[in-house]
Amino acid sequence: MSHQTPSTPHFPEPHALTKPQKVYLWLAAVNVTALLLANIVGVKLFHFDVTLLGYTIPVEHTVGMLPFPITFLLTDLLNEYFGKRATRRVMYVSFSMAVLAWLLIALSREFPTMEGIPGTATHAAYENVFGAAALMYLASIIAFFVGSLIDIAVFGAFKRLTKGKMVWLRATGSTIVSQVFDSLVITFVFFQVLQRVSGNDAPTIEWTLKTAATGYILKFVIAVVMTPVIYAGRWVLRRWFGLVPMAAE
Repeated sequence: MSHQTPSTPHFPEPHALTKPQKVYLWLAAVNVTALLLANIVGVKLFHFDVTLLGYTIPVEHTVGMLPFPITFLLTDLLNEYFGKRATRRVMYVSFSMAVLAWLLIALSREFPTMEGIPGTATHAAYENVFGAAALMYLASIIAFFVGSLIDIAVFGAFKRLTKGKMVWLRATGSTIVSQVFDSLVITFVFFQVLQRVSGNDAPTIEWTLKTAATGYILKFVIAVVMTPVIYAGRWVLRRWFGLVPMAAE
């Protein structure tokens, strides 16, 4: 009686991904990068005045506003072509990597600094950037977590209500709604909660709400401006990679 050896199941090599899997991997990687950079460069603030209809409007916020809108775009594209479960997975990975980066930065600050080497940071310079950014970074990833969950839910709700039509509504609308909470969370957590926990003087509630409103207005404008980019992204994914939008979940 012959004995047959069970055949070993064949698994493709890790890099042998399908085209949709490659797109998903790249979108996830860019999302992680944009979030990490937004948190790291967020320690720098900017200010400029905008004159509109004879009124001068001061615009103040963090340069983290440059890479952060990329996460809006990617969340919508992921939701459109891979569904809410896949989008939440990318959000969880991005959030986890942001926490890991925060822990590693905190650990790096504890190492003694060897100064006097050209091209390297002094202890004061290093602390001025990463020490000052620590609380803002923590507030930012908390706001990202809350805002992303809301964005994914609102995007799906709009997609069901419109039966897959009106892309601009679910893309721009979900960002506009979610960023209300994102702006409030990051501003309130950083300026009120974390400052008090750290023993620092917190600014007034009025100033905090004004700053949150300024941040939201910027995000609102960016969301509207990026609407054509959503359509361009859909065209690229359809034309170059052959992806088809998922049905409303």
